[in-house]
Amino acid sequence: MFRSLTSYDGALFDEFRRMEREMENLFGAGTWPNSIRSVAKGTYPPINIGSTPEQVDVYLFAAGLNTASLDISIQKNLLTIDGERRPITEAGARFYRKERFDDAFHRVVTLPEDVDPDQVEASYRDGVLRITVQRREAAKARQIEIK
Repeated sequence: MFRSLTSYDGALFDEFRRMEREMENLFGAGTWPNSIRSVAKGTYPPINIGSTPEQVDVYLFAAGLNTASLDISIQKNLLTIDGERRPITEAGARFYRKERFDDAFHRVVTLPEDVDPDQVEASYRDGVLRITVQRREAAKARQIEIK
């Protein structure tokens, strides 16, 4: 059994190709990035979410955005970010390789239930969009004094 897999007649590589086809059938082809710097469809811009007892911070890493192209909305605890990054091109230029995402994007983020949709701030600096959503006062821990 092992001898046939390790022989130099290509059987080992045939077995790898068969396993690759089975993985594509199982997980679906075309959902994985096609290069090491690419991202899967629907995951641009990359997002980090952090929280403190007072607020939730959402960071979108998207250099080269025009803030006028952004549409940020919140309904209850669903944060929606729509935008577009236009390509940077010169007349007559052709790409031999293109790794930068240039197109419209749509991201929806579910935030914790205790955020206050009336207290949201957004800022864009150095290619990072920061959205801060305060937590409701009723949800914050408060110290109870003993009398």
